[in-house]
Amino acid sequence: MKEIIWLGRGGQGAFTAAKLLGAAFTIRDDDRYALAFPSFGPERRGAPVRAYTKLDDAPVNDRSQTEKADVIAVLDDTLFGPELAGLIKENGRLIVNSRSPISGAQTVDAQKIAEEFRLPTVNTVMLGIIAGSTGIVSVDDAAEAIRNYMPAKIQERNINALRKAAEEVSV
Repeated sequence: MKEIIWLGRGGQGAFTAAKLLGAAFTIRDDDRYALAFPSFGPERRGAPVRAYTKLDDAPVNDRSQTEKADVIAVLDDTLFGPELAGLIKENGRLIVNSRSPISGAQTVDAQKIAEEFRLPTVNTVMLGIIAGSTGIVSVDDAAEAIRNYMPAKIQERNINALRKAAEEVSV
C-alpha cells in the first residue's frame, strides 16, 4: 500500500488534493483502490489540516492515520518540522512548498507556479510534483481527475499548473 500525508492549512485544498490523487490512481483500472480522508482540529480557515491518501491493489478499509508515509506533501512550509522525517518510510519523500531549501526535503516553489496560473492555492501544483517526481500516478491521470472533479471554469488553469509542476521535477 502507498500512503501519502498532506499537510496544509484550512482553505489550501489539502483534502481536495488527497481526493484527486486517489481519483487519479483509480481512474483507469477497476482493480485499483483509494481512500482519502481528512484530519483536522478546530474547523476554521488557516488552521492546520492533515489529509491522507491510501492507494492499493486491494480494497482499502483502514481509516487510521498513517504512521509511516511513502510521501509527505507540505503545502505550507510553516508546517514543516524536522519530526516529519520520522514519518517517512525508507525510500520515501518529503516534499515541501518553499522558496528556500530545506535540509532533508525536496523543496519546490509551488506558490510561484500557482501564481503564474492565477491559482489561490498550491494543491494541484503539489499533485503535479508528486506525479512528476514519484510516478505514483501519471500526469495524464491526474489531469483527468481534475477534469472529473473540479468545476469547469477552473479546470484548465489547474491542469496547466499540474503539468508545469510535473515538468519541473521530472527526471
